Amino acid sequence: MTDNPTDDTVQHAAAATAVAEKAPEISDPNAAVTGASALPQEELNRLTDEIIAGLKTVYDPEIPADIYELGLIYKIDIADDRTVNVDMSLTSPNCPSAQELPIMVENAVSAVPGVKETKVAVVWDPPWDPSRMSDEARLVLNMW
Repeated sequence: MTDNPTDDTVQHAAAATAVAEKAPEISDPNAAVTGASALPQEELNRLTDEIIAGLKTVYDPEIPADIYELGLIYKIDIADDRTVNVDMSLTSPNCPSAQELPIMVENAVSAVPGVKETKVAVVWDPPWDPSRMSDEARLVLNMW
């Protein structure tokens, strides 16, 4: 995300177009989008919306913003068999919630109807930094 609203709009539009054209991998504007799906587009859209809604219920206990808006979710890949692979990061390798957050993400995604299995990988490349946060998270954290 950038501080320029026009850049954010362009990034979101590009990401949405890439998702629609190359589903099943759903990513924030900072992540790569690849793949193709045998799932019907309507079902893929439903799963995507519900997975993101589930992720938005997961909060780092030390930060009053959800992990999706913080930019900690790097990639969501929905396979044809409805297995969901999530790549996520943490704000720091020394994050005190490093053990519990991936489990919370797995539980939130697994609770979505139609998800067969959820696998969560914590990745460190690229390292998380505050530029990955959405405007919503910046507002909540007063980081303007």
